[in-house]
Amino acid sequence: MSGSKTDPESTRPTQLGIYDRPGLQSITGIEIIAIALTVVWLGGALVFYLVSPDDGQAGFDGLRFVMTMLTVFMPVAMIWVAATAARSNRVMREESQRLQAAIDGIRQAYVAQAQRGVIGAEPAVAKKLDEIAAATKKTETALATFSTRRDPARAPAPITRAVASGPPGDQGSLALGTPAEDMAPPLANHDFIRALNFPETAEDEAGFDALRLALKDRKAAQLIQASQDVLTLLSQDGIYMDDLRPDMARPEIWRQFAQGARGREIAALGGVRDRTSLALAAGRMKQDPIFRDAAHHFLRLFDRMFADFETRASDADISALGDSRTARAFMLLGRVAGTFD
Repeated sequence: MSGSKTDPESTRPTQLGIYDRPGLQSITGIEIIAIALTVVWLGGALVFYLVSPDDGQAGFDGLRFVMTMLTVFMPVAMIWVAATAARSNRVMREESQRLQAAIDGIRQAYVAQAQRGVIGAEPAVAKKLDEIAAATKKTETALATFSTRRDPARAPAPITRAVASGPPGDQGSLALGTPAEDMAPPLANHDFIRALNFPETAEDEAGFDALRLALKDRKAAQLIQASQDVLTLLSQDGIYMDDLRPDMARPEIWRQFAQGARGREIAALGGVRDRTSLALAAGRMKQDPIFRDAAHHFLRLFDRMFADFETRASDADISALGDSRTARAFMLLGRVAGTFD
């Protein structure tokens, strides 16, 4: 009927691979060749003994009979041993081809399932991207919206007095060319940790306040931007930091990492055990150069940041940072990149 169309993909016969039955052939070319050689050899032996002259010896010679049988049938046995070996070799090749077909079928099914999963996850990814875009817009307006919420204790009193005491034209000489971000007060640890975890929702004003303060710090802003990049790329594969439940490492392990330890000595930092996330991230790392560059850039910035953060952080601060979304991304990508091997 015109209304029904058959999908060519659905009509394609399924390759059963190792579950398929091999073609049964009772006699193959190998057996035919073996039979022909056997007939030729036996015929030649029969002709030889028929036309050979009798030496005139009377009686039955057992040793001669045994030697004659060995001479006649030993080559026949060797022919069939070779034929059996050749057939076994052919069967092994067929089994290898069927096994390869099964592996290809499994791989194709996995790819198709992954593609369907990506298509099915597109609404969730789009929702996450919309939330990120909304968060970005809110961050841009946070300077004006939440400027009155800033803690007065964080105000740079000495710098304010120095700038206010001089005429406006002398401000450049007082600064001596120092960038404005370097004259800003140091970022508090709890604000830095809160910023690395990113706002929980679009209504998380405290999270946006901490993020606004962190973005004023040049080094913190670089790490936050790199973290946002890798989190966005990971979300394209359905990997979200909130879904990971890593094993938390002790603060002294984090301090060893900050002091330059690498490899098995800090293996406890790679606490992410989600095999699916690790496999997807490893595959993306190998196949996507953009993701690979972003991941390595993020790991380098996190390394430098934590080396500086550890010198002024308490054990509680380190534990809190280790539970942030940025730290979970570091654990995941660090395992994929071999930082803890």
